[in-house]
This record gives sequence, C-alpha cells and structure tokens, in this order.
Amino acid sequence: MAFLSSKRLIAGAAALSLAGAAAVYAQLEGADRGIAPVDSSSSFEITGIEVDVTAKTAEAARSEGWRQALTKGWQALWAKTHNRPVSEAPKLSYTDLSGMMSGIVVEQEQIGPNRYVATLGVLFDRARMAGVLGGAQGQVRRSQPMLVIPVMLTGGSYQSFESRNEWQRAWAQFRTNNSPIDYVRPTGIGADPLLLNVSQAQRRNRSWWRVILEQYGAADILVPEVRLKRLYPGGPVIGTFSARHGPDYQLIDRFTLRVESSAALPRLLATGVQRIDQSYARALAEGRLTFDRSLIPVEPEIDPAAEIEAASDAVSDAAPEPVAAPAGAAVPYSIRYATPSTNEVAEAEISLSGIPGMTSALTTSTAIGGISTMRVTFAGDSAALAAALRARGWRVQGSGSTLTISRGQ
Repeated sequence: MAFLSSKRLIAGAAALSLAGAAAVYAQLEGADRGIAPVDSSSSFEITGIEVDVTAKTAEAARSEGWRQALTKGWQALWAKTHNRPVSEAPKLSYTDLSGMMSGIVVEQEQIGPNRYVATLGVLFDRARMAGVLGGAQGQVRRSQPMLVIPVMLTGGSYQSFESRNEWQRAWAQFRTNNSPIDYVRPTGIGADPLLLNVSQAQRRNRSWWRVILEQYGAADILVPEVRLKRLYPGGPVIGTFSARHGPDYQLIDRFTLRVESSAALPRLLATGVQRIDQSYARALAEGRLTFDRSLIPVEPEIDPAAEIEAASDAVSDAAPEPVAAPAGAAVPYSIRYATPSTNEVAEAEISLSGIPGMTSALTTSTAIGGISTMRVTFAGDSAALAAALRARGWRVQGSGSTLTISRGQ
C-alpha cells in the first residue's frame, strides 16, 4: 500500500508540473499577441494635412488632393526643420517632390462623385531629403532610452501586452523619427506579457525594474495610459489620456479627447499618442523628465584591503607589460554611462577613443543628468573590452554587446 501511495504522489506531482508548464505556455503563446513597431528611422513624417478638392471625377479629385498634400507636406517639413514660416519654403516641382516621397498615409477620407475631402500624412525619404534640407536640423537633444508600457482601461479591465489591443497598435504605428524621446517599444511577444504587464507598470520595486531595463536595453520607464468610456454601443467614445513616467508612476500630463462614433476609435488613439509624445517632449525640454538614479545598477561592495592585497599579488607575480591591441575584426558595442553635465560626454569619448583596438567612439544618445549611450567599435570580444576599460580606470558592469561603465573610487 505504501508503494501504491508513493506512485500516486509522484503521478500527482508530475500532473501538477505539467499543469504549471501548460499555464506558463498558455501565458506566453497565442496568436492574439504581438504588434511589431513600424520602422521610422528612414523617413520624415508630416501628419494632419487637410485637403478639399473638387474635380470632374472622383479619381481626378483624389489625385489632385494627394498632389496638394505633397506640396503642403514639403512646406511644413521645411518650416519645421528650419524653424521658419511655411511661406518661406522653397518652391519645388511635383516631379522633384514625388521623387523624394516614400508614401502617403490616409488618416481619414471621404470620396464623392467629384469631390475629395481627406486628412493625409506624407512620408519623405530621409536620405533623398538630405540634399534639400541640408544640415538644418542641427543637434537635437535626445532623451535616454525609454521603455514604453502602454496601459489601457476599457470595459472595466486593464490591458497592456497581455493581449493585442488598439492602444498597443497605436503606439506600434507611431513614427518616432521626429520625436526627441528615444522610445524602446516592445513587440508584445515572447516573455513581454509576463514582464511588462499592468502590475509591473505600477510597481515601485527598483531591483526588479533594474533587471527589466537591462533586459530591454533601456534606462527609464514611460507609461502612457488611456481610459476609454463608451456612451453607448457604436456611439461616442471619450478617452482620458495620462502620460506617466518613472518607477513611481509620476503624472506628467493628462487630457481628454472625444470622437462621435466607435468607428473613429483608431483616430482618437493615434491623436492621443501624438499628444502624449508632445507632453513628454515638453517635459524633457523643461527638465521635468528627470532620471531616477536609483535605477542605476548597484555595484557590489568590495573590501578595500582585499582589493589592495589582490593588486599587490598580481604585481608581484608578473612584470608589467604594455596593453596590446586585440586582434580580430572590429565589433560594435553599446556603452552606457552617467552624464551629470556635458563635460562627461567629451571626457568619456576621449578616454574610450584612446583604448588600443578602439576604432570609433561616438555618443548617440545624450541625456544630461541621466544615462547616455555611446556606440563604439572595438577589435576584440566583450571580455577584452571590459579589461581595457578597467585599465583606463572605469568600473564595468554587464556582458555581451551592452556594458555600463562608471568612474572608480
């Protein structure tokens, strides 16, 4: 009887293990998850262009509306990059503009027998526009990499990455190339539903946040939130939007938008994303999007006496030799470092540029008062790069292609 009881106990434990594994699998897998963010690095986007055209046919009116949108989009882009009035934009032919256009985005349109009324967006190819825009954009201040966790309350329940939803889609379709915020937008697949859920967005635990930020290559957190209220099925929808920041769920801005039918919900959410982005950009310019230094990885305490003794043993065991440049092809790495002021940016670039085997060192994301990111290429593996950084007096954390450095005491 004891033997039979043991068999039943083992079988029960196995069944529970399989059930637990099935539950985790059910949380991670599913066809209703995951929306890949659009790639906006290769294009400029101008949105909200309104056209109202009358012609002999519907097709002719639509074609003329798109031609007008292209011209208006070019004027708006030139004015934005040069900080000048739209009326001063150079006159370019339709042939030249169409050669630099990469697409038309239809935000809303109404087509009649001989009339076309629409709100459009225009995408311009960034490389082709370089010749006519020149270097007018200058040096734009960028934030540190920000992990985005969109949260939506609808029908009495909260949603984030647990299932595919319209708020996640609105953020995935938002083109970030014109924003000073460096957004890190997860796709919502894999472990995202477990790590980036509503509970995590409101969690204050810094240790867990540090683990997640390291996982996604980000330095800070943004939580854009929307609460939807439908007056009746198919009728008006009211959205209350909140722009939140940091592990303390700090409120940056809040506003309300409304559309007259549920069919216009995508337009409501797209407008909400743009307004929230403007709120974050304004907070960055005003110095309110400050970096929480408690999110910096904590270095383990080292006994000074043991450290001195270990260094003495190393010196006595081997004669000092010059550091040789590592052999091999140059490999790109991402280096994160604190920049309380602009002086640290230049000092870090000079320090890393002088490392043997370093072929380039350029700060790609500057966050004064926070964590900046430097892109380097080094002829060696991650361990060799870490050793070379320590030889220059840096403390090094992390592994692989992303390292975090700080000045040693």
